[in-house]
Amino acid sequence: MDGTVLVADDDRTIRTVLTQALTRAGCKVHATSSLTTLMRWVAEGRGDVVISDVVMPDGNGLEMLPKIAQDRPGMPVIVISAQNTIMTAIQAAEAEAYDYLPKPFDLPDLMKRTARALESRRNARASRVQTPEERPEELPLIGQTDAMQMLYRVVAKVINADLPVLITGESGTGKSLIARAIHDFSDRRTLPFVTVTPVDLQDLEGPARVMARARGGTIVLDEISDLDADAQGRVVRMMDAPGDHMPRFMATSQGQLSTPGTLRDDLYYRLSGAMIEVPALRDRVEDIELLCAHFLGREAASGAGERKFHPDAQAVMRAYGWPGNVRQLENAVRRIGLTARSGDITRDEVASVLGSQPAAVPAMDEDAGGTLSASVARHLQRYFDLHGAMLPPDGLYARILREVEMPLIEIALDATGGNQAKCADLLGINRNTLRKKILDLDIHVTRRRKLM
Repeated sequence: MDGTVLVADDDRTIRTVLTQALTRAGCKVHATSSLTTLMRWVAEGRGDVVISDVVMPDGNGLEMLPKIAQDRPGMPVIVISAQNTIMTAIQAAEAEAYDYLPKPFDLPDLMKRTARALESRRNARASRVQTPEERPEELPLIGQTDAMQMLYRVVAKVINADLPVLITGESGTGKSLIARAIHDFSDRRTLPFVTVTPVDLQDLEGPARVMARARGGTIVLDEISDLDADAQGRVVRMMDAPGDHMPRFMATSQGQLSTPGTLRDDLYYRLSGAMIEVPALRDRVEDIELLCAHFLGREAASGAGERKFHPDAQAVMRAYGWPGNVRQLENAVRRIGLTARSGDITRDEVASVLGSQPAAVPAMDEDAGGTLSASVARHLQRYFDLHGAMLPPDGLYARILREVEMPLIEIALDATGGNQAKCADLLGINRNTLRKKILDLDIHVTRRRKLM
């Protein structure tokens, strides 16, 4: 690498590490713990690239980006931050940062990004930082894992791209929050945000009512695969309708939409201008501790008292499968906080609450292999191990049967296109028995044409 890099960070260790690494790579480095000094260097014409922390003793690094762009148009700024939330990524994108990395960062990765920044020297556009009238202070999308940081970057890029967006992910992962974030930080933020369900499109006048409510804002089609063929056709015609004030379309789905029969091809192609997959909590286990602290802090702010997890209790939280993802985690943390006997939450207190969850068995190992019986045995053994010396709460038999029965019926219904008569025959049970189980298990049934 060839060039001069300006480094601003109040952590002496980070300044030292970056100075040594960049110097060995052939760069000249000026390092400081002060934003004032950094801005003076920029105004004096020093440096080709800036690497800056966000929170500094004398200011906020993101707030300096417009001034840097004004003084040195086209100068790349790489933002590094320990505030690993979607807000930081969005603010960095809005402020025209060249790149954004969360702390702790991977040094070789930062070196590669710095090399690209030095090579590009792209013409930086004037900053477009705008503050909406009702901008939330913090979005409940938290995580520092690679999966979440990638999600933040994708969201930041599509905010003002004005493309249709298809958001997929399991229940409880935060798909609706992603859609809301894209709207709230886009140029349409002052216009309506309309969530559409199958009921809204069940008649011919439904699309017109939806468009009238949106008024050029954002329309989110909630669980798009739940729409029947007629409703999907109405959405296609709605998206193709001419007009000067067309809304932006987004859609959410719990499942992948690539399987035949789940979505009309013409609708899928219209919605998939940008695709965002929200990771399941089990795919970002390292974020569980951060999320727990966030939820406990929110409860403490509302007067519930200070709480924290003992390391052994935190280990139980990490070991649990969380089939309901972040939504289930939030509810569990609130319940644990209410029932904890002291400020230090114990392993037994966590195990007691998790044992009564609707889906209490931890997720199976991906490499478990073997027969279904062997997998279930491993599954159950982990559940008992989670409780340590304690026994799980009474009623285990019914809870475990429910855990097996519910996905079996849901998958069978999906395979038969929601036809309950065919599903009952497939399962080998009476149709009335199937109906009762659907009601008891609160299973949502959607009829659609299934390509067999």
